[in-house]
Amino acid sequence: MSAILGALALVLGLAGGLPGLVMGPIAYFLGKAAIRRINDSKGALGGRGAAQAGWILGVIATAVGAIVTLVWFVVYLLAIFGPPPA
Repeated sequence: MSAILGALALVLGLAGGLPGLVMGPIAYFLGKAAIRRINDSKGALGGRGAAQAGWILGVIATAVGAIVTLVWFVVYLLAIFGPPPA
């Protein structure tokens, strides 16, 4: 589940920024919790690769979402106030 959410957060974060900034940390924490449950199960549970993928994608989506949000914010401010005086 965290891998799917992380991939979706990355795709949406590239376009709009905020979805990645919101969904990325959720994917991160879901992935970390799943890894912890898998480790505690002593081999009874599988899916460690998918949990790690969700964890990593969550980190990447959060970073990408923050950068894209900042870029959109600057574009918005430039649209309102215009370019800085020379």
